[in-house]
Amino acid sequence: MVVGMWIVAFYLLGRVAGKEVCYPRLGCFTDDPPWSGVPGRLLTGLPDPPEEMNITFSLYTRETGNNSQVISAINSSTIQKSHFSSHRNTTFIIHGFGSTGKTGWVVEMCLLLLEVENINCIAVDWKEGAKGTYASAVNNIRVLGAEVAYFLTVLQKMFGYSPYEIHLIGHSLGAHAAGEAGRRIRGVRRITGLDPAGPYFEGTPPMVRLDPTDANFVDVIHSNAAHFPAADATLFGGCHHSRSHEFYFSSILYPSGYLAYPCDSYEDFKKGFCFPCPQEGCPMMGHYADRFPEKLNRVDQKYFLNTAADEPFATWRQKVFIKLSGVKKTRGDINLVYYDRQGNSKEYEVASGDLSQDDVYTQYLDVEINPKNTTKIEFLWNKAVFSLLWARLGAEKVNIIEGADGRRSTFCGHGTVAYGEPQLLTPC
Repeated sequence: MVVGMWIVAFYLLGRVAGKEVCYPRLGCFTDDPPWSGVPGRLLTGLPDPPEEMNITFSLYTRETGNNSQVISAINSSTIQKSHFSSHRNTTFIIHGFGSTGKTGWVVEMCLLLLEVENINCIAVDWKEGAKGTYASAVNNIRVLGAEVAYFLTVLQKMFGYSPYEIHLIGHSLGAHAAGEAGRRIRGVRRITGLDPAGPYFEGTPPMVRLDPTDANFVDVIHSNAAHFPAADATLFGGCHHSRSHEFYFSSILYPSGYLAYPCDSYEDFKKGFCFPCPQEGCPMMGHYADRFPEKLNRVDQKYFLNTAADEPFATWRQKVFIKLSGVKKTRGDINLVYYDRQGNSKEYEVASGDLSQDDVYTQYLDVEINPKNTTKIEFLWNKAVFSLLWARLGAEKVNIIEGADGRRSTFCGHGTVAYGEPQLLTPC
């Protein structure tokens, strides 16, 4: 297992050295505090002109299929002539540093979202502004956020389109660009930050970074260990900076496998202090996080989950108790093997070392097979070196508690088995 801005307007040709630069439609950008010269943000420079960044918006709908239509708020007739519908919700997806919105995960996520929801999905590309140094890209997201906000303003003017119909999804620096857009256009329904970038943002004032006030609901997924305090719901899972958008992608397909437990710390989570879910339930990390009824009751909530090492990364947390039968004492390890309807199996160690009939062995497992698709569970043990060759063990009783709802199931093995020989568990 693995464990997850400002702006406003005047026209100047090109870049201007100094304290301020202004661009049509978007406004003026200064390098005064808090944009630079504050703790955690000893940054120099000003954002590039939007023309140099070449920001584009590609629309995907169920009508466009795998293709897209490039639409522009500057040339609003492109929106009118497109398949954009003011009767649908709209999701903007914004990539991060060194990436693109014209191919890869951004496009793939739009296409997957359209399989489950009839929306307008807009892939935002700012590759030219994201390909220089990290510091220049940090400056450029201020213009990027302003461009997204301008796009929302045009939608409001053209269609009376409400910001409440908008969901902004941003990865890395794109998360803070989404925050800047939400700061400028109040009332955005939701912003999802996928591993919001840390350098030049951690510890900075709210207007510089993604903040809970930037939308009605802000959720953040961290696939690395660092905590970025900027959300109504902060969810931790995984350990790789690029994994957060993969987690979000998979959460669309396997929502119940991304259940996140409210906890003060990951250590408490590992120890089971936050198991099972409370009476009001646990939110699902990722796409369906906004369906959790408690989502707006508390600010800066932290939730934890473990994700699998391989796709689709989904896991279902269980607490397992095993009471042994057979030889009085031996050494080795005891395991449970889960099988699904496709014949796939996953093995999980419950305990190792000294094994005794007198003890009950307990472990929290993050099982990669959905309990609803589990066809059978087997008990399997392996002996340690120098243990008796003829020793036999069995699972006298196995209790499994589901983390989602606290439901308890009891299984029994019948008799004992030699090491390496599986024992089928049956309900009892």
